[in-house]
Amino acid sequence: MLSAFPTIAALHEAYAAGLSPREVLADLYRRIEAVRDPGIFITLLPEETTRAASNALGAFDSKAKPLWGVPFAVKDNIDVAGLPTTAACPGFAYTPAETAFAVRRLLNAGAILIGKTNLDQFATGLVGVRTPYPAPRNAFSPVHVPGGSSSGSAVAVAHGLVTFALGTDTAGSGRVPAGLNNVVGLKPSLGSVSSRGVVPACRTLDTISVFAGTVADADAVYRVMASYDHEDPWSRRPTVSAPPGTLPPGLRVGVPDSASRRFGGDALSEVAFDAALGDLTALLAERPSAVDLAPLFEVAALLYSGPWVAERYAAVRALIERTPELLHPVTRRIIDGARAFDAADAFAGIYKLAQLRRAAEAVWSVIDVLAVPTYPRPRTVADLDADPIGPNSELGTYTNFVNLLDLCALAVPGRFRVDGVPAGVTLIAPRGRDGLLAALGVRLHSAAGLNIGTSRAPIPAPRDETSDAAAGEIELVVVGAHLSGMPLNRELTSRSARFLRAVPTLPEYRLFALPGGPPSRPGLMRVAPGEGTAIATEVWAISLEGFGSFVAGVPAPLGIGTTRLADGTTPKGFIVEAEGVKGATDVSAFGGWRAYTKSLSRHRG
Repeated sequence: MLSAFPTIAALHEAYAAGLSPREVLADLYRRIEAVRDPGIFITLLPEETTRAASNALGAFDSKAKPLWGVPFAVKDNIDVAGLPTTAACPGFAYTPAETAFAVRRLLNAGAILIGKTNLDQFATGLVGVRTPYPAPRNAFSPVHVPGGSSSGSAVAVAHGLVTFALGTDTAGSGRVPAGLNNVVGLKPSLGSVSSRGVVPACRTLDTISVFAGTVADADAVYRVMASYDHEDPWSRRPTVSAPPGTLPPGLRVGVPDSASRRFGGDALSEVAFDAALGDLTALLAERPSAVDLAPLFEVAALLYSGPWVAERYAAVRALIERTPELLHPVTRRIIDGARAFDAADAFAGIYKLAQLRRAAEAVWSVIDVLAVPTYPRPRTVADLDADPIGPNSELGTYTNFVNLLDLCALAVPGRFRVDGVPAGVTLIAPRGRDGLLAALGVRLHSAAGLNIGTSRAPIPAPRDETSDAAAGEIELVVVGAHLSGMPLNRELTSRSARFLRAVPTLPEYRLFALPGGPPSRPGLMRVAPGEGTAIATEVWAISLEGFGSFVAGVPAPLGIGTTRLADGTTPKGFIVEAEGVKGATDVSAFGGWRAYTKSLSRHRG
């Protein structure tokens, strides 16, 4: 039978050995009954309906259908043909004729829909209890809120009722409930997953998100969904092409500096975050850099105190103007705040955001990934009864700025607080770096030594992923300022290039520090037999389109040629013309550019 948690790998191993999806579904419905939480699902499909869907899958084939037989749930602001979409507002409910684009891709990949989950009404909230239906219970502590708005989806995954569930994320709704329920929450780069068929909250900021028990499962689901949808005006061509690989050796990770650490005075949350940072430091073999998050916090303040709340008003305008009594009182109070803004305020907000976005760019000039608490501290249902606004705002401290700045994010469970309440870390990076976050996240999750959700299933050990370029990519060798953590690496990452491997050249090259700069540039030259040495390099995968634009910017005397590496591969890489090394310094003895630049730093020190 199944392991304690139905991961994709566990299910497919069981199916390959002869287990029937009917048995899996029967077990899941028993689990749903045993959990006895009426707040998780708004619509739960009858078991016979899901059985029929499993019968239609045909023979087990995980290559043709990578999600074959995998049970999932959908937040009830995402359309599924023939099922009501309520957005947790019965008076708003409608039955769509068409299934959301992203959900169709999951069904076509063999996933089996179990039902539609509860949420903060119209996806407005981070607490998970702003619903006219019974509120979902936090999977670990019923006195605490489950987190929202995607509360039902997170709780369903935490209990192993489904392998994964879709949420939506505008202000943190795909991350806060993940942190509060010990599951993974993946918030993709905006536009990489179609939002067609989703009830909008803030259309310019919304994205479908993924909850799963493991980073590998969340990433696998994301790669199935990620696709350009020409009928969605907000869709952007995704850069997802292959599973995440290994971590770049020069990866720069930042964490909040002392002034940016906000835990609401809760020492237990602070201790838990520091424990997670200990795991992160061990993975990186060095301490992360402290970063001032003041510009990011200023951006976050715009989301609800600025004119973006008017987007929420636009999404439900007909309802709130004709029958406002149908809205949850807190939801109505928040959305009604839009009446205080006019069109001039909207433009002022856009201008302010552009200014703050420029200030925030300084953060990404010194780090590649930002690691923050997923939430400052857990809040209780009683806290919300006393103040329905303040605790909700606090929960969004480290999430509200992400979509406004067009960043991607991954909430990863971290070591628990000593009172047994889950805690977590969210990894954040510029758009298109979803794969990097997954590569780091899978290792960080494993290092915490946790079980998946509420189960007794341990987090699987990270697997070595492919180190080859995928279809539509080309391998590119870099030796100098484009190495990970070096000044020009963003010329690769901004084109969504991904690190594959670190491997030296064959011992037939010389490395030169070319005159000019900054930044200082190296020149790699192949020389006669017996005159060269092995030089450290990194191999990155980059799309053909990205490669073209990258090569167009390579200045003389550098060029692109074939590089002979010690692993037997011959990717394209930087070379230097013989004329270009006149007046240059031969630094081959250092074995690589990174070691050479470190020697310069020591000398200056």
